[in-house]
Amino acid sequence: MRRFYRQAMTLLSTYYAHMLEYRAEIFLWALAGTLPLILMGVWIQASGKGQGFSLDSLQFARYFFAVFLVRQFTTIWVIWDFEQEILDGRLSFRLLQPIDPVWHHLARHLSEKLTRFPVVIVFIGLFFLLYPQAAWLPGAGNICLFFLAVVMAFCVRFVIQYSFAMLCFWTERASAIEQFWFLFYIFLSGMIAPLDVFPPLLKSIVLWTPFPYLIYFPSALLIGLPVDLFQGIGVMIFWFVLFFCLNRWLWNRGLKRYSGMGA
Repeated sequence: MRRFYRQAMTLLSTYYAHMLEYRAEIFLWALAGTLPLILMGVWIQASGKGQGFSLDSLQFARYFFAVFLVRQFTTIWVIWDFEQEILDGRLSFRLLQPIDPVWHHLARHLSEKLTRFPVVIVFIGLFFLLYPQAAWLPGAGNICLFFLAVVMAFCVRFVIQYSFAMLCFWTERASAIEQFWFLFYIFLSGMIAPLDVFPPLLKSIVLWTPFPYLIYFPSALLIGLPVDLFQGIGVMIFWFVLFFCLNRWLWNRGLKRYSGMGA
């Protein structure tokens, strides 16, 4: 356990120092995640025209602000890094190390989130400055459940995308699969619209997929929208275990096919 702790701290400190060298780029990444704040204005205008939505304008503002926060801490890009490692043959050097290459990718993602945190604080201040009427203080229970859901959403999305990355052993453009998956992610995760405005039948079906729990579920917990907590946690665990098993199976079979430089 002590050895694992030393390895984890070494990886995190190394990648955190690396991310600090690209502070301006990380600011641009954070800025690129402001789409929910743009959509917030659209839905606020729509709710003000008496469209009969179950959420009012303040709830829409708080919801898309929560979506913005969730997106900042659940952005995953591991498939593009892994794909490039396969194409360049750099995976061979990772395989010579006594740890699974996934820990490098995970440490890099976590370090990027730590580097992004001060930028997110600035955006939070700007939001409450521009929309003071939407300011609210979530309860301690909501905040704790929100952070738990964000951590679980990060894990689920990471293992799903890393599983897709394993297909790089069979194709040079596995990222195209992620781009196709992203289309469903945009519309079914709650990033474009909260699930509360979906038709009841469609919402009940979507809630059994992993998509709503990557954005909608944590956001709803933060602002106090009614959600089934136990169903949400159960579905997230199910999809995590499913893709984790798929990931390990693809990894073991893919290594037998790998023929990169030095392999």
